[in-house]
Amino acid sequence: MSQRRQFLTTAAAITAAPYLVSAKAFAQSDAPAPSDKITLGVIGIGPRCTYDLTAMLKLGDVQCVAIADVQQSRRDAGKKLVDDHYGNQDCKLYRDFRELLARDDIDAVIVATGDRWHAAASMLAAEAGKDVYSEKPCGITIGDCQKLADTFARTGRVFQAGTQRRSVPNFRRAVEMAHDGTLGSLQKLEATVYVPTLDNNWLPAQPTPDPAICDWNLWLGPARWRPYNEKYVQGRWRGYYDFDSGARLLDWGAHTLDLCQWANQADDTMPVTYQASENNITCTYANGVPLILDFLPDPFGDRGPRWITRLGTCPVRFTGSNGSVETGDSGEIVVSSEDLARNMTQDKQVRGLDVTAHARNFFDCVKDRSQTVCNPTVMRRSHIACHAAALAWMLGRKLTLDPATETFVNDDEANRLRHRPSREWS
Repeated sequence: MSQRRQFLTTAAAITAAPYLVSAKAFAQSDAPAPSDKITLGVIGIGPRCTYDLTAMLKLGDVQCVAIADVQQSRRDAGKKLVDDHYGNQDCKLYRDFRELLARDDIDAVIVATGDRWHAAASMLAAEAGKDVYSEKPCGITIGDCQKLADTFARTGRVFQAGTQRRSVPNFRRAVEMAHDGTLGSLQKLEATVYVPTLDNNWLPAQPTPDPAICDWNLWLGPARWRPYNEKYVQGRWRGYYDFDSGARLLDWGAHTLDLCQWANQADDTMPVTYQASENNITCTYANGVPLILDFLPDPFGDRGPRWITRLGTCPVRFTGSNGSVETGDSGEIVVSSEDLARNMTQDKQVRGLDVTAHARNFFDCVKDRSQTVCNPTVMRRSHIACHAAALAWMLGRKLTLDPATETFVNDDEANRLRHRPSREWS
């Protein structure tokens, strides 16, 4: 018996209790019966997960039964959210998420830790027989994204990347305009990202708290060891190389570049060349279409003059021979000409942060075992393209990527940076 399997078996015995019977337990096959509730566990419950979970709790065929987090304050806040919703005290809490994964009555989990944990936790969940909704970025390196996609292909579990804008009406409509010929032949794709940052410093060391309050070793997980500082666990880990994805480029790029991939009908490939400049990174597809990652000095403020500020955060623009369409998180769509406006219909405006439809797609796929909107292949291609762009910026030179092998052409240094060593954290 493997060490991991032995741990899961032991944890299951320790935590045995009269839990809610899951949909999986009633099903004749591995798939939950459509008429039964999907039981949900949570791994990591900070501000973003609280937002996601609040939407998921409203779905009548989903029941959250357990939360795991390394911080006691977050565990307790999560339990209050869930128990208040259901009017009971049934939500179970765990410091170590592996104990949650040991439960055979949980069908699916949401992974909403920091970036450093997304891939490892998602893969352990798949190995434990759980379907996974993972917040983005789903992998902190190219290698992580590859292993993650391969794991879900091998295990047959359902995976949804939390790039929810693929399920939001205005972004979907803009992509349709690129696909149905409304824009004419596609000439340029533009996506917004933060100005990249790269920080290898350490914050000053502070006394490590009691693991019951904050399990620092488990918080770090696969990331390299460094001394504890409360700012990390309060959410101020972003921008530090060991904890973040691609010099912060994937924070928006996992959404905006992904939408450009979709618009270019490139979900099975990615750009070939990546060239960074002071203001952007130009990624060019084999068909010659450029994808421009535009650095925004004030992404949450005035995005003009290059972008229409009122359209909200994470704006994208698709330009074809007939004109362009621009849209963002406000839900509004703006086109470049009256001719395009006459032929365009707009659905009810939904904020780009809204996960309702995206979560519904995930849970529907948990039931019927179909592929999600942001399945492992979609995630893999878009995330690897983001990482390639970030590496071009870090290295300060043009990179050429072979989409078939997902390796850089004639660049050993760039290829080494597709991976990072993982710390022994167990």
